[in-house]
Amino acid sequence: RASRIVAGTAGKWLGGGRFCVFCKAMTVILTRTNMDQRSVSLMAGRFVIKQTKTGTKFDLKAANGEVIASSEVYSSEAACKNGIESVRTNAPKASVEDQTKEGFVTEKNPKFELYKDKAGEYRFRLKARNGQVIATGESYKTKAACENGIDSVKRHAAEADVVKEAE
Repeated sequence: RASRIVAGTAGKWLGGGRFCVFCKAMTVILTRTNMDQRSVSLMAGRFVIKQTKTGTKFDLKAANGEVIASSEVYSSEAACKNGIESVRTNAPKASVEDQTKEGFVTEKNPKFELYKDKAGEYRFRLKARNGQVIATGESYKTKAACENGIDSVKRHAAEADVVKEAE
């Protein structure tokens, strides 16, 4: 079975794998022999749990520290951790509903909704199977950058570590 190993930095194409614009790293496919079946992902994103004035929220951050997606504010840390698990479960299998296209096709949940905000910038939100918004993306100047953000969440959420922000 192949596993993902991240190598390289500074946004350079190293060949033999897939480039992540958010991690500014290369995902290289290597074959593992005489090892267990777990996937290896060095420098994958991470969920950062933090306290706010009104509760607890999480940010999914790329290896370079940039926020890829954020949650709503939850009433407790336990509820926030449930939100993280929902993103881990739903993001990899979610379809993309491009609401910027005229006459777009409505997708079933779970799904990423790609849309333009009032300022004319591109954003996404991830909806769980029950239709609840579980994560929202930052604003992007281009649709391609927003699509890359969705792809990064899909690829990194399932294996991202969970850490608490230092207070």
